[in-house]
Amino acid sequence: PKADAANPNHVGAPMPGMVVNVAVKVGEQISKGTKLLSLEAMKMETTLYAERDAKVAEVTVQAGSHVETGDLVVRFE
Repeated sequence: PKADAANPNHVGAPMPGMVVNVAVKVGEQISKGTKLLSLEAMKMETTLYAERDAKVAEVTVQAGSHVETGDLVVRFE
């Protein structure tokens, strides 16, 4: 599924690539700046961080998953 850019509870992949690791779990309460996951594309690694305090409702990827730009990777409550 694609992330809704207008929905603050959706975190979308900023670029196509492969998920290297996922640092959060469903049900986890996180703070702004918490590492969510890392993506790798063409030997470059990008880390996604939480932009606000939230509770993780869903993680739609796992290490080794391939994503496209805009794919929903994490959803907050």
